[in-house]
Amino acid sequence: MKSDRSAALLLMGAAILGLVIANSPFGPSFLDFKHSYIGPESIGLSLSIEHWASDLLLATFFLVAGLELKYELRSGILSKPGTALVPVLGGIGGVAVPALIYVWINWGTEYLNGWPIPTATDIAFALGVLAIFGRGLPKSARVFLLALAIFDDLVAILIIAIFFTSDLQAQWLVAAAAIAALHIVAERMRKIPINYVRLVTFLLLWYTVYQSGVHATVAGVILGVVIPAKKTHSIVAKIQPWTNTVALPVFAFFAVAIALPTFDGAFSSVFVGVSVALPVGKIVGITLLAILANKLASKQDKLELEALDFMAIGALAGVGFTVSLLMTNLAFVDTQYIVAEGTLAVILGSLVSMAIGAWLAQTRGRYYIKKHRQEKADEKAKSDS
Repeated sequence: MKSDRSAALLLMGAAILGLVIANSPFGPSFLDFKHSYIGPESIGLSLSIEHWASDLLLATFFLVAGLELKYELRSGILSKPGTALVPVLGGIGGVAVPALIYVWINWGTEYLNGWPIPTATDIAFALGVLAIFGRGLPKSARVFLLALAIFDDLVAILIIAIFFTSDLQAQWLVAAAAIAALHIVAERMRKIPINYVRLVTFLLLWYTVYQSGVHATVAGVILGVVIPAKKTHSIVAKIQPWTNTVALPVFAFFAVAIALPTFDGAFSSVFVGVSVALPVGKIVGITLLAILANKLASKQDKLELEALDFMAIGALAGVGFTVSLLMTNLAFVDTQYIVAEGTLAVILGSLVSMAIGAWLAQTRGRYYIKKHRQEKADEKAKSDS
């Protein structure tokens, strides 16, 4: 449950299963179930099965992201301007270039609001692919990808909060802020069952944020950020196995469970924009700006990575999957055939990125293994002489 590799394989397996079932003879019945509503309507929580998965389960994933963000901002690679330079500039390139490519392809159409879709990185999937194929790469490669993905998550959170918020209810936001403030006090108190308090706070934050009109996943980030940085690692160790093996696969299962549309020989510009922007935009944007940042960084802050290493990581960051699927549903919620095309484009773009990233990571890993062996042989020959 703690393995990055297992998480990536399980996530992909759940997505494939959802797509197969939705297009099988059982598809219509399953889709009716997926869109059926459950929950207490009296308190405004009558949601479809799909929405429960995307709003509540995915909030636990964003809780982990918030905890990791808190640690990195307080004590990790994002805590100092010098060490943050390369992943932040790389992250800016990985957000801006895919968005610009999508806008360029969709300029003049009614689909411009889908520009955030290719900006996301699936941190769990990208790290899983790196763990499978990146044996031999320097440790700084994983650190860079993790920091890059965390920065992407931060941008995704801001995009969801700003661009996908409708009918904002300020009183509920005030209530959420009050709950977060009370929890900060609770974290400083002793002799209280703090894990139970965190669970209650999470549920209350989720409810108040959902009622405010802001997407409910933001609640997870709020809780993650208010928990002290020194406690984040232990909490992530407890929660992440469950998000990797339950929350993310269940979300992917329902998000990708779409009836494939009947195409008349042409795809919409949404399909083209997303499927091109994810692999091309991420590789170009991250590689170019990361190389530039690494050259500008001071000697102690430089990453021991070469251009092809940054390209491999940029490709892996193009695996948008989970958050990109969420963005697709948020951007085109009223146009289901575009949601279907966007979903297929996310899958295609992510698979292309994964294939390129896996091949490059494996090639570069072998290069470093061979280089390390040669250096050891040279050292041995030198000592023998």
